[in-house]
Amino acid sequence: MKNHSWEIRLGIILVLCSLAIYTAKFLVLGDPENTYYYFFNAIGFLPINVLFVTLIINQLLSMRSKKERMEKLNMVIGTFFSEVGTRLLAYVSDCDPELDSIRSLLIVGNNWSDEDFRKVRADLSSYSFTAHMTGDTLMEIRRFLQEKRNFLLRLLENPMLLEHQDFTDLLRAVFHLTEELERREDIDIIPETDVIHLSGDVNRVYRLITFEWLSYMRYLEKNYPYLFSLAIRTNPFDEEASVIVKS
Repeated sequence: MKNHSWEIRLGIILVLCSLAIYTAKFLVLGDPENTYYYFFNAIGFLPINVLFVTLIINQLLSMRSKKERMEKLNMVIGTFFSEVGTRLLAYVSDCDPELDSIRSLLIVGNNWSDEDFRKVRADLSSYSFTAHMTGDTLMEIRRFLQEKRNFLLRLLENPMLLEHQDFTDLLRAVFHLTEELERREDIDIIPETDVIHLSGDVNRVYRLITFEWLSYMRYLEKNYPYLFSLAIRTNPFDEEASVIVKS
C-alpha cells in the first residue's frame, strides 16, 4: 500500500474533482436530468478512454523507450568494436585460408542499401568461417584478450544486453575463448587435439562477430555517416583500407 500511496491520493483527488464539477453544474445550471444524462454518457465512454490510454499511448511510449534503449545499446556495441571487435576480427580473419572467396562481399560501400546488407548476410550464411590457428596466433590472441578482460567484464554487467541476444551470444563466446586461452600456461606445447578444440572456440567467435559487425555497419550507415566513414577506412577485411583520407 505504501508503494502506491501517491496513486491512491491522486485517484481520490480526481474523483472529488469530478464530483465537484458535476455538483457545480447542477447548482449553476440546474436540470438534473441533463446532468445525469451527461454523467452516464461519460461513464459509457470511459472504457474507450481506458483502451486508448493503455493500448495506444502506452504502446507509443513503449516504442519510444525501446528506441532509446537500442540507441544506448548501439553505443555499447560501438565501444566494443572500437576496443576489441575490429582488431579481434582482423586477427582471426587473417588466419582464414578461404577469406579471399568472401572478401569482396565484405568491402562495405558508401551507398549500400538495406538490400545489399541482407544479400551479404544471406551469402555468408553458408560460409564455413574456418580459421586455421597456430600456437603463435593463439598466444597473440590471448595477450590481446587478457588486456581487454576488464573491459569485457564490464560489458557483460550491462543490463541492456538483454535487449540484443545476438550481441550477448557474441560476448559470451569471446569471454569463453578468453577463459580457455588463459587457463593454458604454455600454448606453444599443447597437442594438436587441443589446438583443434581452441580453433573451434575461435571460429565460433569468428562467425558471430562477422555478422554482428555487418549489423553494426548497417546501423552506422543509416544513422551516423561520419562514424561509418571511419569504419569503412578501418575495415578489417579490406587489405587496402587506410584511416588516412586520400580522396
